[in-house]
This record gives sequence, structure tokens and C-alpha cells, in this order.
Amino acid sequence: MKFGKLLASFVACYAVLALGAVASISARSYYSSLVQPEWAPPGWLFGPVWTTLYTLMAISVWLVWRRNETKGVSRELIVFGAQLVFNGLWSWLFFKWNLGAAAFLDILLLLSLIIANVSMFWKHSKLAAALLIPYLTWVAFAAALCYSVWQLNPTELG
Repeated sequence: MKFGKLLASFVACYAVLALGAVASISARSYYSSLVQPEWAPPGWLFGPVWTTLYTLMAISVWLVWRRNETKGVSRELIVFGAQLVFNGLWSWLFFKWNLGAAAFLDILLLLSLIIANVSMFWKHSKLAAALLIPYLTWVAFAAALCYSVWQLNPTELG
């Protein structure tokens, strides 16, 4: 059963990665066409970073889920699922629908859900919480980048 939970964790995380990728099919050219702050990373970096982060997320949620605790774990998994939804939604808001303000609000909500998850996971597995720290750090950076790009491109991301 533990292998099944590991597999399900990877399937859930990579499904969200794939849904985001669908919205981001032309992201590289679109992103490079936008005015960006000097500190913006190159577009090619996002794919490898997100793949790594989703891998860490899958392992993290599995570490908590495999404990089979009925008290408390379900809340943690619900919050984890919610942050996956807002994570996947961001690509659609920004790249597909070009909604800068909505994408920024989404990423702020995502950031708060990740913080909640780190705190909740800490109670069950310190390693699971630690595995989410790179994700938290990247999303905090991405929030600043999202805001900056939105502000620099009000017409394109109106």
C-alpha cells in the first residue's frame, strides 16, 4: 500500500505539472517577449526547476500520507491538494489568459498555502516539511517576479 501512495503522490503532482505545461506551451516565446526586470531568470530555467520542485513535493506529501494517521493528516492533505490547484491555475492565468493581477493574487494565495503546508507537515515529518522549503523559496521569488513582470507589462497582462 505504501508504494501505491508513493505512486499516487507522483501522479497527482506530475498531473498538475502537465496541466500547467499545457497552458505554457508557448510560454518561452511569450515570456521572452515581455519586459522583464534585470534579475529575471532565463526562460529555459523554469522547466528543470519546476520538475525538481514537483518531485520534492511528491516525496514530501508521500512522507506524510504514508504515516496512515487518521487524526490531522487529512487536513494536511487537503491543504496540499489546494495548493496544487492554485499552482496549476497560475500558468493558465498568466500564460494562457494573460491576467497579471489574477496571477499575482493566485500566487500570493499559493504562497500562504505552502507556508501552511510546511507548518502542518512539520508535525508529522520534519523531512517532509524540509522538502517543501525549496518550493516555498521559489514561489516567493516567483511572486516577486510575477508582480514585477505584471507591472512592467500592464497592456499585455491587463
